[in-house]
Amino acid sequence: MARSSSGIVAGLTAAAVAAVAFLAYQASATAPAHLTDRGGATGAKPSATAPAPSGAGKPSPDPSAPPAHSGSGKRVVYALGARTVWLVDAKDAKGADGGKGTEETTVRTFRVVPSTISPPPGAYSVTSRSNSVAGSDGVRIEHVVRFATVSGVTIGFSAAVDGSLPSPDPSRKTGGVRMQRADGDALWKFASVHAKVVVIP
Repeated sequence: MARSSSGIVAGLTAAAVAAVAFLAYQASATAPAHLTDRGGATGAKPSATAPAPSGAGKPSPDPSAPPAHSGSGKRVVYALGARTVWLVDAKDAKGADGGKGTEETTVRTFRVVPSTISPPPGAYSVTSRSNSVAGSDGVRIEHVVRFATVSGVTIGFSAAVDGSLPSPDPSRKTGGVRMQRADGDALWKFASVHAKVVVIP
């Protein structure tokens, strides 16, 4: 009798262990995902793939390109706030569809020192040029390219022969937009009389 009793107990114990193992398996199979990401029965690991930045794949803007809304065609663009000039050339070109279009190229970009009197934003054209003269501040200048007159003061690009770029005297009304001599040479070659000059804020 003792032997049959121990056999029954062993059988019941084995059945109980099997039941517990089955219930544990069912519990792990139906557990929510957040319970199995770390330390759970399934051992699943969270994805290591991070979302791509919103700006990924976008090309960086060309720093030499003239600002938007600065006109079209061959022109000199003068940004008052940025104190920067762009020399923009334009040539006829064929588009991918065979149609005609315009291809713009920035020939040169450079910083300038503005005069005490600045022209309001708008489109102008070169009215006259002088190879070498005395500036309104008494400094000898070269490659003068004039394009506007404001309150009787003539506005034009130029470079000091001595290469200086001093800040203008605020007590005097001057119209010279000064630049380095190399930049003045480039503008002189680029902008002849009647050339377009676009002034932007």
